[in-house]
Amino acid sequence: MRKATLPLCLLVAMLHLTVHSLTHIYHHNDKPNATDPQEQHPREGDPLESCQWIVHSNTDFAFWFYRQATTQEPGKNSFFSPVSVSTAFALLALGSRANCQAQVLEGLAFNLASTWEEEIHNSFHHLLLLLNCPGSQVQLSVGNTLFMDKYLKPLKTLLKDIKKLYKGQVVSSNFQDSTEAKKEINDHIKNKTHGNIIQILKDLDPNTVVVIVNYIYFKAYWENPFNINGTHKDYFHVNAKTSVEVKMMTRDGFYKTYSDRNLSCEVVQIPYKGDVAALFILPSEGKMKQLEDALTKDTVAKWEKSLERQRIEVYIPKLSILGTYDLKKMFMNLGVTDVFSDRADLSGITGKPDVKVSKAAHTALLKIHENGTEAAAFIGTDFLPHSVPPAVKFSHPFLLLIVDQYTQIILMGKIVNPAEK
Repeated sequence: MRKATLPLCLLVAMLHLTVHSLTHIYHHNDKPNATDPQEQHPREGDPLESCQWIVHSNTDFAFWFYRQATTQEPGKNSFFSPVSVSTAFALLALGSRANCQAQVLEGLAFNLASTWEEEIHNSFHHLLLLLNCPGSQVQLSVGNTLFMDKYLKPLKTLLKDIKKLYKGQVVSSNFQDSTEAKKEINDHIKNKTHGNIIQILKDLDPNTVVVIVNYIYFKAYWENPFNINGTHKDYFHVNAKTSVEVKMMTRDGFYKTYSDRNLSCEVVQIPYKGDVAALFILPSEGKMKQLEDALTKDTVAKWEKSLERQRIEVYIPKLSILGTYDLKKMFMNLGVTDVFSDRADLSGITGKPDVKVSKAAHTALLKIHENGTEAAAFIGTDFLPHSVPPAVKFSHPFLLLIVDQYTQIILMGKIVNPAEK
């Protein structure tokens, strides 16, 4: 018997690095950095304890990113992985130096006055170990790949750090043939996302010499699947003037819920098998902006603390949404400018400072659905009295947070139109 799956989340952050000039980039001596990444880190010990502080910074970054993403494309669906973006830029910081490096790390909400660079990279190392921990309940894989022009000579320290700290791989590519390089990168992402993201890269700057890719593949099973026989056609109200037809899933069962009267919203937690849960947040009509303005990690913590188990009938639309974001524009708005300009100092990559980031993008795919008619007969059915429970119907724009209960890493989304292709 197959189990109902949802959601499938595929998230990719990508950075293109180009040369300032093509005259000197291929001729230099390889002189490793003096820092020894093998040294014992003072915070090493319990993996969760070693990375918990970085999660708090990443959560602050996540809510900043949410506001940037929804401002970049108002009225559109949003879905993204803050940790994908921050991991890709943290990896970039490995190869950055001086003010360029400081801007990147401060842009990720790290306080460099009280935090060492080594501390940041070691914490990402522990976080990636936790996220890649194999388990039968949740399928989650996180990876980093550095595609580098075959004529470049990367510093040995960089190669060692990418492998040790970020579990990354470095691939030598022929960027002189942009068509071949583009195909190689697209094929890599297609393979890592199990064929779901086919073309992450549509064009390639002819001066590109390095592409950094971070990907996350997440697939989980509902603790109590939806019955496919209950899915029916219904209307989702995008706004006061527009309604679209959707396939609405429904389930009568016991869920943890909270009604936030101050923010005029309903919160429903739907757990997966394993240590992950989704928070669906439904604002009262006309109250979305009020909700978004108050969206912080403290607000989410309050919701999670206030949840109480009760019987409800929940309605959620089936959907498949793709979010693509211009990270260069977003980070420049944050004051991270040097790495995208001729002032960039990425000498930690090749020993030469004449490389800059020309393009940075993040793509995320979310699918929420049942998977096959076998979901009609499932183990774990709630035994319910013959009465009509209150209903929570997600039939107008709502927010979605997928939270790893162990690390507290979150994926975030805003569903404005489930029917949008």
